[in-house]
Amino acid sequence: MKITVFTSNQPRHLSLIKDLSIIADEVYAIQECNTVFPGEVKDFFDNSEIMQRYFKNVMRAEQEVFGDIRFLPSNVRQLVLKDGDLNKVKLETLKDALQSDIYIVFGSSFIKSPLIDFLIEKKSINIHMGISPYYRGSSCNFWASYDGHPELVGATIHMLSRGLDSGDILYHALPKPEKIDVFTLGMKSVKVAHDSLVERIGNGEIFGYQGIPQDRTKEYRYTKNKEFTDEVAKKYMEDIYSTEEVYKRLDNRDFMMFEKPFIN
Repeated sequence: MKITVFTSNQPRHLSLIKDLSIIADEVYAIQECNTVFPGEVKDFFDNSEIMQRYFKNVMRAEQEVFGDIRFLPSNVRQLVLKDGDLNKVKLETLKDALQSDIYIVFGSSFIKSPLIDFLIEKKSINIHMGISPYYRGSSCNFWASYDGHPELVGATIHMLSRGLDSGDILYHALPKPEKIDVFTLGMKSVKVAHDSLVERIGNGEIFGYQGIPQDRTKEYRYTKNKEFTDEVAKKYMEDIYSTEEVYKRLDNRDFMMFEKPFIN
């Protein structure tokens, strides 16, 4: 089996590639790269004092769950791009990666035609870090916690579509109730998404799923990158949930809100 994944270069993205390489004969990884020191190095996010504090917590949680950046297994073929360059690359350049059995998108830039048309035709799967249809857009799990809904931190595995995070939902992936801080909760939700997808591809279960259209009337918030400011990050860190409150919220989820939940 060949798998192609459109992703990025942080430890969580590398971890997904590694996990996919275990169940695949060959993995094609098209990676759009940013700094691996967000907050410290000005790149996709600013490097203000507040952002340095915020991303210090993010990086601590990411390393706790996924480890550090690393070399990838020998059955992975990589194409490394600058973030945002994917839509400028010709399909001919990607031809080796466009002959796979399964296509996955996780953390890439917004994909446009003609590549998006090809990927939709191939029934590609998108990992959305957020619980759709309630939270869509950018940094959804941050905004779920910010809004007072840590129980809605998780992932949506859905069919890729032309609209952002709007494809038919296959299932939701949720971290199990634990006494953990919200930064670790966010990274645990990524790990659960990866584990669930690798398991359900490996055993073939996912191919029997029927996608459920998203109900836009249930949307709580649609967010854009520009909304994540120093003021917002500062308020978040000042009002952060205790580990006990996180556990309580997770343990009292309303499972009627989720589709075929995978919990781990």
